[in-house]
Amino acid sequence: MSAYAIPAFTPATFGKGMPKISAKNQVTIPVAVLREAGIEAGDALTVRAGGRGRIEIERVADVIAELAGSVAPGTYPPGYLDRLRGEWDR
Repeated sequence: MSAYAIPAFTPATFGKGMPKISAKNQVTIPVAVLREAGIEAGDALTVRAGGRGRIEIERVADVIAELAGSVAPGTYPPGYLDRLRGEWDR
């Protein structure tokens, strides 16, 4: 896993292509970093502090996509799910 290449901090390079926090606390993440992380527009993200001066951003797992189809047909006895659903109506 390669990290985003940060240019040397010199008067000539500071601010060129380096993300900064705006007055509205917004940050633009470089496209190369997003692509490498597999994050796309519309993805739900979790943002948390990872220590002083460090922020971690992670795509939220799609639990339904992960679990869909994980229960093999015939796992439950015939009519079990219908009885279970009937309990919801009570």
